[in-house]
Amino acid sequence: MRCSSRNSGLIILLILVSVVVRIHGASVLCTNAKSRCFRKFITCPAQCPSTSSKDPKAKVCFVNCNSPVCQAECKNTKPNCNSPGAACLDPRFIGGDGIVFYFHGKSNEHFSLVSDLNLQINSRFIGLRPVGRTRDYTWIQALGLLFDSQTFSLEATRASTWDDDIDHLKFTYNGQELVIPEGHLSSWQSPESNIRVERTSTKNSVLVTLPDVAEISINVVPVTKEDDRIHNYQIPSDDCFAHLEVQFRFYGLSSKVEGVLGRTYQPDFKNPAKPGVAMPVVGGEDKYRTTSLLSADCTSCIFSPAGVFDQKNALLVDYGSLDCTGSAASGNGIVCRK
Repeated sequence: MRCSSRNSGLIILLILVSVVVRIHGASVLCTNAKSRCFRKFITCPAQCPSTSSKDPKAKVCFVNCNSPVCQAECKNTKPNCNSPGAACLDPRFIGGDGIVFYFHGKSNEHFSLVSDLNLQINSRFIGLRPVGRTRDYTWIQALGLLFDSQTFSLEATRASTWDDDIDHLKFTYNGQELVIPEGHLSSWQSPESNIRVERTSTKNSVLVTLPDVAEISINVVPVTKEDDRIHNYQIPSDDCFAHLEVQFRFYGLSSKVEGVLGRTYQPDFKNPAKPGVAMPVVGGEDKYRTTSLLSADCTSCIFSPAGVFDQKNALLVDYGSLDCTGSAASGNGIVCRK
């Protein structure tokens, strides 16, 4: 009888726990041994009880295992071009320090956005230079990732006119073309489980995850007629300049991280972007130019193919996607100032 009573009590307890989890959301286990939240179960908020959703516009639960309070938060799966880690438009960046700057580069050339000991992220720029202009108008057309001994690339394919019903994404993994079926939540994972790509809408949007290293939200968009009118890009009729909107979130970057965007995550970085200027432009083309999308040969690149990583130089916490527009709870105890 005692055993029966104990078993009944245990079953009731499990049911109660299950009900609580359903009400408040799923629980996510932090598995990164380097995280301060290692082996902790973190419950998703009621506003976004799941880490995925069948609705592409819905917010999902995200657990930042590097958070000082080990707290889950709600986030959009699409890039937020007005938050840190963003690279959108022609190209407009928001650094890890929250400062907006522009980096124009040059059309049909490659530049390192992030170069760290264990991660290299390059970009290919496309663009045009109307008569009378002293520089190219440019957009990010492709990303190339080097990590461990692997490579991955993602690009927006050329389109003469934009059609939402056509997918404009092309992928490669270790030099081989990669097909990820169209459809919301369709996904692919490498055999080594060190990179995962998930579609966040039926077409033209993905989330790329390198576990415990980085997360990249990506959209493919055209240069619209309205953008062309406002900025006088003089876009030709046979090319809508399909390009990428990107938002990065990084985990444990080293203090030596380099790159157009990466350097803004250095703890002592002083951003050269001039405050109060409508379009604060920063240079660095010569420092960050690479010979190809999947090369780590810029003069300031520090990527080590062997994956050597000095934990003494690691930044334990990254607030690359800190949301200063929401409630006080979204800031993890950080005060946002403007």
